[in-house]
Amino acid sequence: MLLSFLFFLLMFAAIGMSSFLKSRGTKKDYYLASQDVPPFLVGLSAVATNNSGYMFIGVIGYTYATGLASIWMMIGWILGDFLGSLWVHKSLCRATRETGESSYAGVMAYWAGSRFSGWQRIAGLLSLVFLLAYASAQLVAGSKALYVLLDMPVWSGAVIGGVIVAAYCLAGGIRASIWTDAAQSLVMIVAMGTLLVVATQSVGGIGAAVASMEKIDGFMNWYPQDLLLPGLAGGALFALGWLFAGLSVIGQPHVMVRFMALESENRMFQARCWYYLWFTAFYLMATSVGMLARILLPDAGSFDAELALPMMAMKLLSPVFVGLILAGVFAATMSTADSLVLSCSASLTHDVLPHRIEKTWMLKVATLVITVAAVGWALLNKQSVFSLVVMSWSALASAFAPLLIVLALGGRPTQKTYIAMSVIGLGTALVWRWLGWHNNIYEGMPGIMAGLMVYGLARLFVREPLPSGANA
Repeated sequence: MLLSFLFFLLMFAAIGMSSFLKSRGTKKDYYLASQDVPPFLVGLSAVATNNSGYMFIGVIGYTYATGLASIWMMIGWILGDFLGSLWVHKSLCRATRETGESSYAGVMAYWAGSRFSGWQRIAGLLSLVFLLAYASAQLVAGSKALYVLLDMPVWSGAVIGGVIVAAYCLAGGIRASIWTDAAQSLVMIVAMGTLLVVATQSVGGIGAAVASMEKIDGFMNWYPQDLLLPGLAGGALFALGWLFAGLSVIGQPHVMVRFMALESENRMFQARCWYYLWFTAFYLMATSVGMLARILLPDAGSFDAELALPMMAMKLLSPVFVGLILAGVFAATMSTADSLVLSCSASLTHDVLPHRIEKTWMLKVATLVITVAAVGWALLNKQSVFSLVVMSWSALASAFAPLLIVLALGGRPTQKTYIAMSVIGLGTALVWRWLGWHNNIYEGMPGIMAGLMVYGLARLFVREPLPSGANA
């Protein structure tokens, strides 16, 4: 088990380090791979970054606890993600070339000739805080897997993950991240598929699994039982909330930078095909594994539900395949953690600091500092992976997604409107969560809607162009 796990870790590190051979030593190359990444690498890298340890640890734990109703999270998320891609991805890739900016916030700040450096600094600070929180959650997910499968100290996974991520990010920047993501996405889907097949066989097949699930009170209900509204209305609102969670992908700098690095916006269709086919297959398998875990580990109150996957692997698989599962979990955490670390570094060096840093060695120092901060946060973290990821995800989406939608559709807000959309969208999501309403409706939904409403209200008082229609 340990040997197979170490083999995959060394493979990922070697792939990432080899990207140094193609490095051009510029800021644009370090953060955007000189915008020469082919569609299949963009798609595989984006899906690996999106899936993250949240899928292996958080989603499976949520499905274990919730049951069939969790399927609406999958359906809503993928549909919302797809709708957002139709409006935004191609326009963002084009704007990256036109502005010459190296960061997600920088592209939006200078979109169509605007120069909103004040908003850019605010956006950089928001990105820095919430991307760091997100990165720490990935390292926590890896730590949980190592703790269960190898009985290693809880802190060890965060430290090991941080060291490996730092090593290849320092070597090749975003190109190293993209190359390792592609390899990690293969390991992730093989690991999840292996566990799904073995788990289904162990319970006697699909029919026997469904029969066992139906015996668990409320497990096969179509909607969660503790919704604000009962029945179909509550279920529809629940699903709609997760559609906004999928739409929130466009507000995630670490995912969208992959599409920004595509070699040509005219090849976005191919990148989408790789991304959505891989994403749908993986998410469906993860949901199925979470449901099977409830049969194989029936005592739901005796352990942390987010440990369901590693415990299930220990119960069903030989040591070699347990190592594969552990490698899959670690691949998921690292494929997202490296992206988050580099996006944080870009925010710090390109958006937050008053004078932009151009020297590559200084960019690498910033990357190292960010990695140390993420590991430190992970070691101090007390929240669940699911909770921390959803909070960070919704915060970034509420701050950035409404603005990006308006820009992609042709709107041209003033800098004051930029700031109001981001601040009010983010504030709405955080208040929604503080009130506990996120248990019924994903907080990114009111956050994104609030940001869009700010733009609508600004139209009544400020002369700004109306969106001219999707140009993606």
